[in-house]
Amino acid sequence: METTTRQPGIRVPLIDEDQAQGRTAELYEEIKAVTGLPFVPDMFRLTSTNPRLLAVVVAGYGGIFGGDTLPRQLKELISAWTSKLNGCPYCVGTHSWFLSQFGGSDELLEAVSDADSVEDLPVDERTLPLMRLVTKVSTGSYKITDADWEQAAAAGWTDAEMLEAVFCACLFAFINRLVDATGLGSSVDRSRIARLGDE
Repeated sequence: METTTRQPGIRVPLIDEDQAQGRTAELYEEIKAVTGLPFVPDMFRLTSTNPRLLAVVVAGYGGIFGGDTLPRQLKELISAWTSKLNGCPYCVGTHSWFLSQFGGSDELLEAVSDADSVEDLPVDERTLPLMRLVTKVSTGSYKITDADWEQAAAAGWTDAEMLEAVFCACLFAFINRLVDATGLGSSVDRSRIARLGDE
């Protein structure tokens, strides 16, 4: 039987990697493959006691980060920026670290942390309309208009790229809420990935 642990401040039990069995163990291996990390990030372990739910999280994450419709750096920027807008320091720290690993500049990383508006991000003229679109996913997706979509298209983004960008922002709205509701998201200090930059 799998043994669970409770971490201070986290509202759900987690299955440690060395205790995972069956489908949970299989999913843990899949997570390490898709993240390229030697450990399973705690965000995934939030649903580890229910492999059916864990599989949903893994499928969404793998669907975004396992594909090549958009460059990985841009997907990490969308993930970190969406998490900033949603007030999830854990995910901002995690995906800022990934952003740095995939070529994000120090200036961009600082802007993700400190910018008050999407207009303050140091991105090129082609990327800005796409970032405006994904910003609206977090700040009021019901306010997205045909004009928002058309501005991104006019900047050179294909339908497939815009769909993936919007899906990425939607996925992180879900992940941010899962992380925050369970108590994990309260601090970037909880992110083992963010701490990799300090090692």
